[in-house]
Amino acid sequence: MHRSRLYALLIDTPAPEAAEASAFWAAALGATATPLPSYEQFTSLHGAVPGFDVAVQAVDDAPRMHIDIETDDVEAEVARLVALGAKEVAQWQECRTLRAPGGHLLCVLPVESDRFEAEAKTWP
Repeated sequence: MHRSRLYALLIDTPAPEAAEASAFWAAALGATATPLPSYEQFTSLHGAVPGFDVAVQAVDDAPRMHIDIETDDVEAEVARLVALGAKEVAQWQECRTLRAPGGHLLCVLPVESDRFEAEAKTWP
């Protein structure tokens, strides 16, 4: 058995436009934009959605949004989602990127939040 939960919404933005997008989304959502020093491609939008992480991610690709799922067993969660119809498309560090039916991207990553224990679902 393993556990997982929806962790974050990422607003993927072409890198040259990331600063402007971060300012826009922070103002639009009433959030505070804070660059993450250890991960320079991310700007956290604190307070955008209570109990949920939202961030702008600078990417070398087209603008889009994707979700992150955190889990205590990345391999098991990827296998579960693949069995449901997702296709694995990439890996970055411990994060696995999948494409869900319909074409939407999602990432599966190890536990990041302090809310995991209280909110994660258990899967067989």
